[in-house]
Amino acid sequence: MTCTMSYNKYKTIAKFMEQLRPTRQYMKILKDKFPSHSQSTLLSLFSLEYQKRIKRTISKHHAPEAIESYYQSYVTAAKTHPSSAVLLDLANEVDFSPSLMARAILERFLEERDGVPPTKPLINSMLRDPSLISDHHLANHVYQCTVNDCCYGPLVDCIKHAIGQEHEILLRDKLRERNLSFLDENQLRAKGYDKTPDIILEVPIAVEGHIVHWIESKASFGDECSHRTYLNEQFWSYWNRFGPGLVIYWHGFIEELDCNRDRGILLGDRFPSDVVTLCHGTGQG
Repeated sequence: MTCTMSYNKYKTIAKFMEQLRPTRQYMKILKDKFPSHSQSTLLSLFSLEYQKRIKRTISKHHAPEAIESYYQSYVTAAKTHPSSAVLLDLANEVDFSPSLMARAILERFLEERDGVPPTKPLINSMLRDPSLISDHHLANHVYQCTVNDCCYGPLVDCIKHAIGQEHEILLRDKLRERNLSFLDENQLRAKGYDKTPDIILEVPIAVEGHIVHWIESKASFGDECSHRTYLNEQFWSYWNRFGPGLVIYWHGFIEELDCNRDRGILLGDRFPSDVVTLCHGTGQG
């Protein structure tokens, strides 16, 4: 299955994703519609597209009158059907992230109960562990929202962090298999570097004819928006400090974004198979 895709293919998939909600069912729909792309690519791409959708509409959902309307609808539905997934259904009905809806309703509930707005640490702790919520029905509804939201919430944050760590370990293992000497992010920070890529190669390598001094691991899909942000906030500063490098988008990227090779930033979707080391280049391999 492919990870990279053309810009036109990306737009086709992104357009189709506009009609989907972040529920467990959406992945089967996407796999059936786009069988040539891996599940991890489709999952990462959907997460990016859904987050863009939420950013465009979040001010509408966070308006005081909207929060009050959602809260009153929830209270009414919870009294009538306390064992049903009323909060999750409400989020899907208004096309809002279930986890963000749960946060808004929980904040409103605590403010009504305590007379003052709750602190962010308190809200976060209750979202991570709904058993801390005194209203058991609300606790159950919050839990239903967090486990059924594939793009937001504490569960998703933990999964994304674990996937990121897994791919960084995979990258280090690949480097050790090739007997390539490197410093990872933790070692670089111990040396006093404040902003570093995941890997600095102690001896540069060549990939597809391009010299590589550093490697950055991204356990995500590289779309236009995220890649532009990474270029401005990370990649060009790495280039200025350490020279040319390689970015691995493990879940694929838009092919047209790989346009800075001659300027010193390569894109890939896996560890390169054609690494040329210094000893190879000097005939000592």
